[in-house]
Amino acid sequence: MPIQVTVCDGIFLVTIDNPPVNALSQAEREGLIAAVNAARVAQAEAMVLVGANGTFIAGADVREFGLPPAPPHLPEVVNSIEGAPFPIVAAIDGQALGGGLEIALGCHFRIATAKAKLGLPEVTLGLVPGAGGTQLLPRLVAPQLAANLISGGKPWSAAEAIEAGLIDSIAQGDLVAEAVELARQVRGTVPEERRLSSRTPEATPDLIAALDKLEKATRRRARGAEAPVIAVGLVRTALTTSFEEGAALERETFLRLRASKQAAALRHIFFAERAAAKAPTDVADGQAREIASVGIVGAGTMGTGIAMSVADAGLPVIIVELSGEALQRGLERICQGYENSVARGRLNAEEAAARVGRIAGSTDYADLANCDLVIEAAFESIDVKHDIFARLTAVVKPGALLASNTSYLDLDEIAERSGRPADVVGLHYFSPANVMRLLEVVRGRHSSADALVTALAFAKRTKKVPVVAGVCNGFIGNRMLKAYVREAGLLVAEGATPVQVDEALVRFGMAMGPFAVADLSGIDIAYKARKSMSPGSYEPLAVALHDALVEAGHLGQKTGSGFYVYEPHGQNYAPNPILNSMIERIRNAAGIVPRAVADVEIVDRCMFALANEGGFILDEGIAARPGDIDVVYVNGYGFPRHRGGPMFYAQQYGLKAVRSRMAEFAEGRFGQWWTLSGFWAENASRVLEPS
Repeated sequence: MPIQVTVCDGIFLVTIDNPPVNALSQAEREGLIAAVNAARVAQAEAMVLVGANGTFIAGADVREFGLPPAPPHLPEVVNSIEGAPFPIVAAIDGQALGGGLEIALGCHFRIATAKAKLGLPEVTLGLVPGAGGTQLLPRLVAPQLAANLISGGKPWSAAEAIEAGLIDSIAQGDLVAEAVELARQVRGTVPEERRLSSRTPEATPDLIAALDKLEKATRRRARGAEAPVIAVGLVRTALTTSFEEGAALERETFLRLRASKQAAALRHIFFAERAAAKAPTDVADGQAREIASVGIVGAGTMGTGIAMSVADAGLPVIIVELSGEALQRGLERICQGYENSVARGRLNAEEAAARVGRIAGSTDYADLANCDLVIEAAFESIDVKHDIFARLTAVVKPGALLASNTSYLDLDEIAERSGRPADVVGLHYFSPANVMRLLEVVRGRHSSADALVTALAFAKRTKKVPVVAGVCNGFIGNRMLKAYVREAGLLVAEGATPVQVDEALVRFGMAMGPFAVADLSGIDIAYKARKSMSPGSYEPLAVALHDALVEAGHLGQKTGSGFYVYEPHGQNYAPNPILNSMIERIRNAAGIVPRAVADVEIVDRCMFALANEGGFILDEGIAARPGDIDVVYVNGYGFPRHRGGPMFYAQQYGLKAVRSRMAEFAEGRFGQWWTLSGFWAENASRVLEPS
């Protein structure tokens, strides 16, 4: 039974037991109301709500996502609990999230363990709380704190919760025993002030002004996502209307958002991430090898970032570099990174020291001999990779996993040169590797089932979002990026400016525009990579401006100028004045008469270039599902999560409309790049298939 009830000395102990996280399905909602009604009939003196399985209630049941909710609805449950004629204590262990926290807010007292997490993360699914959360919470804690919690979606720790006043105490011993003792102390009639809906928060002009300011900041941060901004407004409503009016507006808003395109997109990416993390069916029987220690070759920016990611997960790691000087620079970079985290309050000094202590350095490959996993993170040169893997094969123990962080090179060639290709996979991290969540797990032609399953388990342990990719130039993400950058560059050649392109795509929701990204990463990196590319594999005119900047010494932020000019040690930047003359020369040489380019064309060409290239990737089996591509772009390339990824965005745009738009682009001067992929040309059923 999902709801279990025991009675002792007039106190009802109600246990929610719906493994693994006590999600609030219809059965749990119905059972909770039944338990409260039974306690009413029995004239209970108090009740304690507790969750089994080491957690309270982790929110809605994902199996009901996208389906019409079956009665009783959650507001009825919360109202039943809050309106009980006896005190109800929420005993919170583990997670009290979403509807779980709303249940706890309906209770009259709240006690939690030190490890508890409490929050209202509905905005991460394009929603707002729908059972009174935006109205009850600001009647319990400071409204600004409530608005931050709800609009940010990130839960509070127990320490943060008690400081804010969300919980009454933190259990020092057995949670249930202490909750029952509290119930005994407060048994009898519920004091009216413990019912949050009866409270009237004070709406001072300063408080309203502060919420207005937060709403504006949230709108900037949300990059077009609706729910976070709406959530702040609902908290403000709690200060200016009755609870009944506010709760009705909240519920109406919740139902409207639940049917929105943004909520559908966020549900899609939620499930797509879960699907991507699972091993492909043909290797599901593979046995994950134990990873107890990790080695990294290369102490540059990527290598040190990977090392921090591994150390953050509690694993010891050793970094090998060719020279002591390069190794020392890398270790200093790591120490500085952790010092910055402490200064920003993200880590305490003790934990930072512990993580630094897990990282060792060496200039001797022999020190990698006993590592269970070695990740090569050296310069992007096939000859360099061959040399490193030859050295690794000579020293690393049999059965150890060997991984390359290459972002473009042929993993199969690297694996074959290693002499043990079954043990080789790609682990393509994104910089900064200790921050970015995406990890492309590249499956080589000879990668064994055990190797692939081990890589996915390692990704999960280090809190990465993995996506399995096949071998091709650029794998999933960087291969698609070439198409995106191509269209951005051609749009400038035809009449737009880099600033216009960047601004149009940022308004669409991208974290940064393609030209600002090039400045950040270094324009010369792709310039050097193109030197080894075959003619016809890219459009020269699309990168003519990039090449001109590099050849003039404007490499991006690292030289203080690129597409933009940057103030020394500052965040301010402006368009590089040298661009106008460069663009004019490029257009003249190509015989292009510039035209006005609308922002809608910028977005459509860049987005559909991504989606079409994604289609070719699916045609070739480089990615297994459209959702895998979306996971890559949302987690690695700044694609707005509330749009679901480039494949889902194109799906929502409409198959017929997408084909029509691509056909328009195919008729233009650069139409040779708009051959329709088989995915979009023929397989409409695959487009509409849920992830």
